[in-house]
Amino acid sequence: MNGTLKDLLADRPRTERQAVRRAVLCAALVAVASVALLALSGWFLTAASLAAGAGTALAFNYMLPSAAIRLFAIVRTGARYGERLASHDAALSAIARVRPALFAALAATPVARALSLSTGEASTRLVQDASAIETALVLRSGTVGGAVAILSGGALIALAGPLPVVAVALVAALLYAAIWTVSRELEASGSALLREAERLKAQTAALVEGAAELRCYALEDWAVARIVDGGTALAAAQRRDSDVRAWIEVASPVAIGGGAALALVLAAPQGAAIAALAALAAAMALDGLAPAIRQVTQARAAHAAYARLGALLEDAPRTTVPTVALKPDLILRGTPIAPPARIALRGVSGSGKTSLVERLVGLRTPIAGEVALGGVDIALLPATTLRASFAWLPQDAALLAGTVRDMLLLAQADAPDAALWEALEDAAFAERVRAMPQGLDSWIGDNGASLSGGERRRLALARAYLKPAPWLLLDEPTEGLDSVTARIVLERLDDRLRRRGQGLLIVSHAPLTPALALDGEIMPASRTAVSDHRGVLFVG
Repeated sequence: MNGTLKDLLADRPRTERQAVRRAVLCAALVAVASVALLALSGWFLTAASLAAGAGTALAFNYMLPSAAIRLFAIVRTGARYGERLASHDAALSAIARVRPALFAALAATPVARALSLSTGEASTRLVQDASAIETALVLRSGTVGGAVAILSGGALIALAGPLPVVAVALVAALLYAAIWTVSRELEASGSALLREAERLKAQTAALVEGAAELRCYALEDWAVARIVDGGTALAAAQRRDSDVRAWIEVASPVAIGGGAALALVLAAPQGAAIAALAALAAAMALDGLAPAIRQVTQARAAHAAYARLGALLEDAPRTTVPTVALKPDLILRGTPIAPPARIALRGVSGSGKTSLVERLVGLRTPIAGEVALGGVDIALLPATTLRASFAWLPQDAALLAGTVRDMLLLAQADAPDAALWEALEDAAFAERVRAMPQGLDSWIGDNGASLSGGERRRLALARAYLKPAPWLLLDEPTEGLDSVTARIVLERLDDRLRRRGQGLLIVSHAPLTPALALDGEIMPASRTAVSDHRGVLFVG
């Protein structure tokens, strides 16, 4: 297991350690009670039958064995419930520490790694891998339960002599060794299964996202064929995994039947009652290995999950880099600018405008010497400092599933309603929100599904307005808006900048003046232009 993940799981609170101990104790009680219950039942029924056949039934003590059988049945039921309760309590407590750490690691994944991580992979880490580890944690008491079952079974079988004990112990050893060997295949089959599941999830998500385009180009059959191919590959991986598990499922009943038969034959010289006790004790002792077998197989299946999650946690930053307080002055391509300057980033498509914007907020690796913030090259600054300096509207801004209020509070969690409405007014979206059934608390669906493209754009713009930062960094803020609405948005942006004194860096192919008065332009790719508030000076 990866060191970071191992430390995270090992650093458990006192209540969780107590739950683990309770689970182990209950597992031991279940094993003892199960073996004793079945063995005593076998002896009791056989002895009672023999007594009846010999005419000594009246002298046979029925009360004591029947009372013991009831006691063992109650203990087994109560202990099994207690073991399930305690083991799940401990496992859920542990996984509750792991899941937030995983989510934080995904959120803090380095840019290069994040760009290569598909939606299917991310969901697998958070859901399937975490669930595999949770199941493995639930089964931690299996080894103790299996060992106690074999020991208690051996103690009862010993009443028939040492030979049945040796025979049953040998069968148990062979069963465990066979399971251990076969379960090695589970790691490979489980990894293949997860890989195919990741691919199918990612492919399905991509095709669903492009459903409209697929319909327009009559590619529905092609898309269905891709999903079918992915489903076929997943089904094949599931069959391989099921085949391995089938061998394990067959091995246990074969061993139980063989061990019980051996114990019965070897204990026969001690009489029918003792032979029945030995046979049923052997059967229950071998059956008691089931939790240990499940623990082994689940540990094998979860091994790859441990490796993937461990690697993910290793990739995450070890410590939080503190935000550095700097003046908001920028030197962009050798040109000094400071709030409340308004600069447009211009250039043809593909010239690097959006890439520059993403470098400014720490989403791409900075280029040394390209930009300085507060006199410090941004290549030397933590991403937290950059993100505190810019309120960013991405070109393809995403809206999470939630209400209008939820989307806005992402930018400023403690913003009062008055600030929310002000931001919506400045984004020319307040009237639309007031017309919604619940106003700010209206549900907008996943990625704003209930809104039009232009409405989603204005809501995302309002969210950017709410973030307290010296610079507004807007990438195509009027995209998807009609000319009248775009003019209103730009006029209100102009007014907001005057009120708040923020600086503006804006990417737009649409004309911005006269609705938004600019101080200059910068061309990221080949040359830089900046004006002195009126004329434009080009710096090559």
